[in-house]
Amino acid sequence: MRSIWKGAITFGLVNVPVKLYSATEDHDVSLHQVHDADGGRIRYQRKCEICGKVVDYEHIDKAYDDGDRTVVITGDDLKSLPEERSREIDVLEFVPSDQIDPIMLDRSYFLEPDGTSPKAYVLLRRTLEETDRTAIVHFSLRQKTRLAALRVRGDVLMLQTLLWDDEVREARFPALEKQTRITDKELDMSSSLVDSLSDDFEPADFSDDYQEELRQLIDAKLEEGESLDTDATFGEKPDDDDGEGGEVIDLMEALRQSVEKNRSGGHRKPAKKPAASGTGSSTGAKEPATKKPAAKKPAAKKPAAKSSTTTSSRSGGAGTAAKGEPASSAPKKRAAPKKKAS
Repeated sequence: MRSIWKGAITFGLVNVPVKLYSATEDHDVSLHQVHDADGGRIRYQRKCEICGKVVDYEHIDKAYDDGDRTVVITGDDLKSLPEERSREIDVLEFVPSDQIDPIMLDRSYFLEPDGTSPKAYVLLRRTLEETDRTAIVHFSLRQKTRLAALRVRGDVLMLQTLLWDDEVREARFPALEKQTRITDKELDMSSSLVDSLSDDFEPADFSDDYQEELRQLIDAKLEEGESLDTDATFGEKPDDDDGEGGEVIDLMEALRQSVEKNRSGGHRKPAKKPAASGTGSSTGAKEPATKKPAAKKPAAKKPAAKSSTTTSSRSGGAGTAAKGEPASSAPKKRAAPKKKAS
């Protein structure tokens, strides 16, 4: 990994120098566009509408048009903004971790201590663990002001940028405004179906089937050319109809059949698949993570955190951070998992 930003976390008079790294990467096979008639590569060029010349990226500026006038904003103009020059990750407030709605989470970044001693870094990490709090921070990255959640993942501090409050849409669907009657039997049967599919989440147990099949298709085409028989490569798709009847339109019957099918072994977790050869090595696919031990049984529900949170003197801009209902699935380090809703 390469550092994409350097700065410091600041809360009160404490200064924690850090380096920022992207925490995720794309594993998709890289494809480009070609002309279907002759296979020629399709390329996109940046052409000037006035002179018609192809313009190099280094000679491209940005502009704003209000309909009547156009103002050009150069790279130097953008660098002159005070926020762009800032190298601080400013802690605005510390909030209970379960107050962060997962819908607001955007990009993830790892923070590495940058300095001769990691003591301040480790102290901040331990404090967040012990208090079960997440820091709401404010910083600038790539010509944008960011709001983010600073939390702990293992031994590392990480940032997860947050959407601004006005970037999250309100979901209003007319169908949900109608009164819908759910019977106790339907709820019990649905809960039984959930129980039959319950397990501990192990990310390494799941794979991207589409990308694996795409790599298989590319390998086959490299070997056999355009004469490839895809049916022979992938085999016939199995018929999902198990002969138990046609379409089920009764909700209770659908739930009953689903529960019986899962209890009889009709549902199994997807098996781990070996890494694809050939083109797979060129895509930067990650190795499966080490399997984690099974999660412990849920402990008794913790009492709600007090509303009075410690804030820094710069807490004036954090009002948008914790809107929405508390989300029990929000990332936290040491909090006991909550009981599932029945």
